[in-house]
Amino acid sequence: MKVVLASGNNGKLRELTALLAPHGLTLLKQTELGVISVDETGETFEANALLKARHAAQVTGLPAIADDSGIEVDALDGRPGVRSARFAGEHATDEQNLQLLLQQLANTPDAQRTARYRCVIVMVRSADDPQPLVAQGAWEGTLVRANRGEGGFGYDPIFLPVGSALTVAEIDEHTKNTMSHRAQALRALVAQEPWAPR
Repeated sequence: MKVVLASGNNGKLRELTALLAPHGLTLLKQTELGVISVDETGETFEANALLKARHAAQVTGLPAIADDSGIEVDALDGRPGVRSARFAGEHATDEQNLQLLLQQLANTPDAQRTARYRCVIVMVRSADDPQPLVAQGAWEGTLVRANRGEGGFGYDPIFLPVGSALTVAEIDEHTKNTMSHRAQALRALVAQEPWAPR
């Protein structure tokens, strides 16, 4: 089964392909099929993932998979959440977003710097699929006070997973891809057997 990935992100494509290939799903990046990203106007991760998946399915006529993810900081009442990629503005860089978060947490004690990465993945068979498959994952941790590590992206240099002495930016990619919020959500999606008839 050919499925369009509603993303142009090569890292996501590699991660999803590895998990879904054994089940007979071939992923195609939406940018290869001429799909332009849709505006993420949803108020929740699930709403944004569905917007992206339905848009990609509408344009290509193929089943589609999309995810939306971000970081929720307890001391900020769950922000930046769905605005994680746009926390410092619509065209902010990862570093600008990260520095704004550190600035807002400057006076927050270490014990109260708890956070989690959250990911919601959806799959639709068609643009108007009335029963989209939905799966999610969460990765708990705390936020350190300065960037550590060169890997990953987004808030990875300050996110310290529970039980780890290394930030996500210091963890190798293979390990990250077995532990992350996205990996958890993918496993939950695969458990629903998205390739099976519905």
